[in-house]
Amino acid sequence: MRTNGRLAALGALAGGVLTIAWSAIFVRWAKMPGASSAFYRTLIAALVLWPTLLIMRKRPILLSRRTLWIIVAGGVFFAGDIGFWNVAVMHTSAANATFLSNCSPLFVGLFSWMLTKRLPSGRFWLALLVALIGTGLIFVADVRHAVSRSWADGLAVIAAICFALYLVITGRLRERCDTVTLLALSTTASAVALWIGAVATHSSLAVPDAASWWALLGLGLLCQVGGYFGLTYALGHLPTPVTSILFLMVAPMTAIFAWIIFGERMRPMEIVGGLLLLAAVWIVGRREKMEIPQMEEMIPPVAQV
Repeated sequence: MRTNGRLAALGALAGGVLTIAWSAIFVRWAKMPGASSAFYRTLIAALVLWPTLLIMRKRPILLSRRTLWIIVAGGVFFAGDIGFWNVAVMHTSAANATFLSNCSPLFVGLFSWMLTKRLPSGRFWLALLVALIGTGLIFVADVRHAVSRSWADGLAVIAAICFALYLVITGRLRERCDTVTLLALSTTASAVALWIGAVATHSSLAVPDAASWWALLGLGLLCQVGGYFGLTYALGHLPTPVTSILFLMVAPMTAIFAWIIFGERMRPMEIVGGLLLLAAVWIVGRREKMEIPQMEEMIPPVAQV
């Protein structure tokens, strides 16, 4: 049963990676400000998740006030992730934005160290080092545009920090909250935070045309509901540092999609970087002697009231 559960979690994560890899494509197709398309992404997802939750649940949701606030915090961090990342995608290459935003495992490891005073295993750091070298090669391959795109690339790194915090919080909450409930609550919090962000930055919420609506539906239904359902389910059955490393597969897949659809050609150095990322996935995915700490070791238990 344990093996079957692990395989199911890995399958859910693989499905999530495949759908989330389309995020940059849909953001470009939406032809809207990054904060606005991010808002519609979470709004559409929330409109689907809440009816699903009400149909599935036979009893009321019983969560402590503190747990609810932590879920809201996770939603706000996720809003920061997709909000900053959407803006970056519109001003740099889809591959660069995605690879840089997927540096989140570095920050997950650092947060683990800060919270527990214990470093993740050597296997994790080796995989992370290989992944970062691959990411660096992909960035350096487009160095001609590095200066003009540096601010957008910086936003992608901030998105990585936000996503790492989302992973840390979600990984802990999965012990006391089922997938659909957690997604519905955190996605609603994300939608509210992104709406406030769009209004504060005077970003237009007007949808240009029907094609943009289709792109927004893709973001909300495929990337958010489908993709993050798989990710959230996996977080309940796999160590969060492992999940965050395997999630790096989103980046090379996005680069391939962007090459096919937008003609963003991959240079030889970028291909080498992608292969290194795959090597990192293989290193951390080997089952034997996996010593990466679980999330319960990273965050103190949340008190129930």
